[in-house]
This record gives sequence, structure tokens and C-alpha cells, in this order.
Amino acid sequence: MSGLIFPNETTGYREARDELLEAEIALRAEVERVAAMRRALPLGGLVKEDYTFEEISGEGKIRTVKLSELFEEPKTSLFVYSWMFGPAMANPCPMCSSIIDGLNGNARHIAQRLNLVVVARSPIERITAFAKDRGWGSVRLLSSGKNRYNTDYFGEPATGDQNPMANVFVRRNGSIHHSWGTELLYAQLDGDPRHMDLMWPLWNVLDTTLEGRGDWYPPLRV
Repeated sequence: MSGLIFPNETTGYREARDELLEAEIALRAEVERVAAMRRALPLGGLVKEDYTFEEISGEGKIRTVKLSELFEEPKTSLFVYSWMFGPAMANPCPMCSSIIDGLNGNARHIAQRLNLVVVARSPIERITAFAKDRGWGSVRLLSSGKNRYNTDYFGEPATGDQNPMANVFVRRNGSIHHSWGTELLYAQLDGDPRHMDLMWPLWNVLDTTLEGRGDWYPPLRV
């Protein structure tokens, strides 16, 4: 196994830890296998339309940007997270906001490999006001309030509720295709689908502790 012996550990602890390590090794192999399957997917459907979003420019003015313009050369993949912050919501989703905390912290690293944006249905002024209060300065935020992106790509059902959907798009030979989405969100499962957990540092850290996740959820403000 690892060959490690920590100070004052018992034989019982080491036996249980070695058994857990075997499970962790198997889990790692499974994560790698699933990631390889994801990379091997054939191209998905052509993007339904070249959606027009709104964002705040560096000069503080509202400007429009099309989906196709979100691809910065030479990067060919675009990751889009649908943030549950609709115009009728008094506050954004605390869980989504925690996810974006992590994306914001890693945005400059992610940007070296792919294009990353977060979209929400609220007006862009409302989005940026919350982002400023939250301290988000790295992740790119867009309003989808004037297009059908969220409904077309399952971030919003017909009821108008908001769903925390993530989608990946890829550009090939001048055309944009859907590549992958967090369909686990819609799968028939017992309990929380945990569809964003592998990309969310919070739960991965808590899962290493004796307390685990418990029934706790991150509040919107602390």
C-alpha cells in the first residue's frame, strides 16, 4: 500500500486505512475511466442559435456579446455554468454561489486551457452588484435575461424555475457544437444528484473529515 505509518497509529487503524486506500485507488481509476469516456464522446448537436448575452464592460457600460464571441483563440472549448439567480428571486442560490466562489478562485488557471463563463437570468446590473459584494473579480459573468439559452440548455424549465446546469460547447471547423452537460442533475436518483461535486472544492474537503458533509449547507452570507 502507501507504506506510510503515522505517529502512534494502531494496527486496527492501519488495516482500516489500507482497506480505504484500496477503495480510493479504485475510485481514482473509475474517475479516470469516466473522464476518458467523456473525452471520447462524438460531437453533440450544433448550437441552436448564436445567443446574445449582456455583460458589463471594463468602462462600466452594458455591452452585448454573442456565444460565438466567447471563444478566445486558440481555445476551442467553452464551459458555461447556469447560476440560479432569476429576476423573480430575492437572492441567488447559496449553493450555486458557493460553486462560483470556487470557479472565481480558479478562473485565471482555467482560462489557460478553456473559456469559462457564468450566466444568469437576472439583469446584468443585478448580477454584477452581487458579484462585487461577493468579491468575484475573475470569473466572467453574463446575463441571459434576453435570450433562450437557459431554456434551450436546461438551466430553466417551462415553469421559470432555475436549475444549476453546466454545459460544455466546442468549436470545430468554424461550427459550435454542444459537447457535454451535467445530465446527472436530471437522472432518476435517490437523494442529491451531486452533479457538480467533482468541480466543487467545498464538499471534497469536507468528505475527508470525520464530520463529513452532515446536513449542513453553505449560507449565502457568513
